Amino acid sequence: MQLSEFREPFAFDGTGDGARIGVLVLHGFTGVPYAMRPLADAYAARGFAVRLPLLPGHGTNWRDLARTPFRAWQAATRSAYDQLAARCDHVFVCGLSMGGCLALDLAADTPTVAGVVLVNPAIALSDPLLPLLPALQWVKASIPAIGDDIKKPGQTEHAYERTPLRATRSMTKLFRRTVAKLDLVTAPLLVFRSRVDHVVPARSSALILDRTASADTEEVVLQNSLHVATLDNDAPLIIDRSLAFIDRLSR
Repeated sequence: MQLSEFREPFAFDGTGDGARIGVLVLHGFTGVPYAMRPLADAYAARGFAVRLPLLPGHGTNWRDLARTPFRAWQAATRSAYDQLAARCDHVFVCGLSMGGCLALDLAADTPTVAGVVLVNPAIALSDPLLPLLPALQWVKASIPAIGDDIKKPGQTEHAYERTPLRATRSMTKLFRRTVAKLDLVTAPLLVFRSRVDHVVPARSSALILDRTASADTEEVVLQNSLHVATLDNDAPLIIDRSLAFIDRLSR
């Protein structure tokens, strides 16, 4: 299947002195790289090496995601990180929503991660259906997606219109495994959290800040964006603050 432009992964090998810095950028559950392109493009414009993969099961049909286990997302994350680590002195990881969970999962297993940038990271959800998923996934294949939680008019993240319950259960397994090893995350953290988010509860970011072992953490509360803040009104702020974070840690 020929992927349309907003679903395409993005790769840039860097230029000049900036090429010694790598940034792995990760989109969220049911989403596509388009949601993270503003950040990836800004990092590339600074000359950084960038990898923004299309996670397995995404960008095609929600039924493909239903057949994709969380270990495939972990493997794609690791592969992209290794590509950057082979060529860069410092590699940062930036993730939106579930991409944030994958970033933390990688950082817990990889002490060489130079820093982690999280945008409305999903590591805990509050949906009352979650306890029912083991049985419900066999009764109902999918539910309507909670997509385009964006305040800025005219924006869309091009995510799936359906959320497969089997993949949702797999994602919750990833959450549990990552929460269990948050104390292994020692990399500096920059966490962006929207004051109003209809997808991920504020306790998700609070859990991360409470459980990780990093001595260098900062939370920035976004006042004018919803869940997909990378496409929302505060995207320029996220770009500026994350660039400053990367600059400080890669001197």
